[in-house]
Amino acid sequence: MILPPLSLYIHYPWCVKKCPYCDFNSHEQKADNDILYMQAVLANLKNQLQADWLQGRKIQTIFIGGGTPSLCSIKAMEILFSGLKNTLTFAKDIEITLEANPGASDTEKFSELRALGVNRLSIGVQSFNDRHLKNLGRIHSSQHAVNTIKQAQSVGFDNINIDLMFGFEGQTVDECLNDVCQAIDLNPAHLSFYQLTIEPNTFFAKYPPKLSQETNWAMQEQAHTLLEKLGFAQYEISAFSQRPAKHNLNYWQFGDYLGIGAGAHGKITIDDKIIRTLQSKSPKDFIENNQNKITPVEQVGFEFMLNALRLKAGFSPDLFTQRTGQPIQIIEQQLKKSQKIGLLELTDKCIQPTKKGFDFLNDLQTIFL
Repeated sequence: MILPPLSLYIHYPWCVKKCPYCDFNSHEQKADNDILYMQAVLANLKNQLQADWLQGRKIQTIFIGGGTPSLCSIKAMEILFSGLKNTLTFAKDIEITLEANPGASDTEKFSELRALGVNRLSIGVQSFNDRHLKNLGRIHSSQHAVNTIKQAQSVGFDNINIDLMFGFEGQTVDECLNDVCQAIDLNPAHLSFYQLTIEPNTFFAKYPPKLSQETNWAMQEQAHTLLEKLGFAQYEISAFSQRPAKHNLNYWQFGDYLGIGAGAHGKITIDDKIIRTLQSKSPKDFIENNQNKITPVEQVGFEFMLNALRLKAGFSPDLFTQRTGQPIQIIEQQLKKSQKIGLLELTDKCIQPTKKGFDFLNDLQTIFL
């Protein structure tokens, strides 16, 4: 099995306020010690390096997610980046992304983060409509979001993703399209555009908003058409860009990634096997115990397809073999079934979802389970 590219995911678990739709491992900010936490993150990384999960590879991408990593103190970030640079080898063209939220960022901090090596930002706007922002529990206004993006650009960030959601209670198609237009007017390199979903164990799961599937479908179709017209090509089920995110592509192409920090997941290829790792969700337990939970991947073919089918351009049969260590023939029956019902296009060089397959991606992925 050929070793895939290696990325690094770092989880920062705190935020100002827990949003009612959020099921991520995030906790409202308390008097936690950022420096102590980042020291634990580096200890977690050291444990993984001692297990030889690096295997001589350079780090191609880093993604610092949360929570709201832009809340973290610069002193703690300096400790983190110093430790990373002392223990890892970065690729020359490494992409380093940090998630930021309006209301938890400013020009000075963006400048300091850029000086540390962050070269891409993912900014959680969600909407430019103040009414919907309030209903989503966001702490920022539309104007605050615009200002935040312009502040980041003013200190040199030219690789910015804007997170946008659609499908809110009472949202109209015109409001959705207006959000898209306002986002594109800010000249981002990348747009994550995805539907609000009701996840278990969230406030919205307990008190669900009224959602219209018919309106949601119209918003999705018209927004996708508009984005393509504006020069933002869809390369993944919920991602449009002029510059695809290398970190995201590594996920969907079944690459490897170290996962460090509270609740972080990882995927590592070692000894011709694939394992998944999981850290303790509790920040306190993570700091005190710092243990990696390791689980072998049993259904490798399904897990590859679960990821790769999200790519609009599809993938080559050779990539399946390279990343799983198994011949493409092990999923031949499912491939033919998917082709027969119009969800996949198959050639010797490419396996690609059709438009119908993309529209009904969950059904397509389930065939390979």
